Amino acid sequence: MIMQGAKFIGAGAATAGVAGSGAGIGTLFGSFLIAISRNPGLQQELFKIAILGFALSEAVALFALMMAFLILFSL
Repeated sequence: MIMQGAKFIGAGAATAGVAGSGAGIGTLFGSFLIAISRNPGLQQELFKIAILGFALSEAVALFALMMAFLILFSL
């Protein structure tokens, strides 16, 4: 019983990375829009960098979710 409760607490703590990733993605695209409004000529280059940042931030969220599932469904 205590072990099952500890697994739920650990899985919940592991999903905190998903919230951080969501905040990072919001900040990334907000800054992207500000940069485009200041210099529209760099839109293509900035878009490539923004997509790379999105992919890296989303990877962190997926790793956090994977760790939560590993904690829940192991043992």
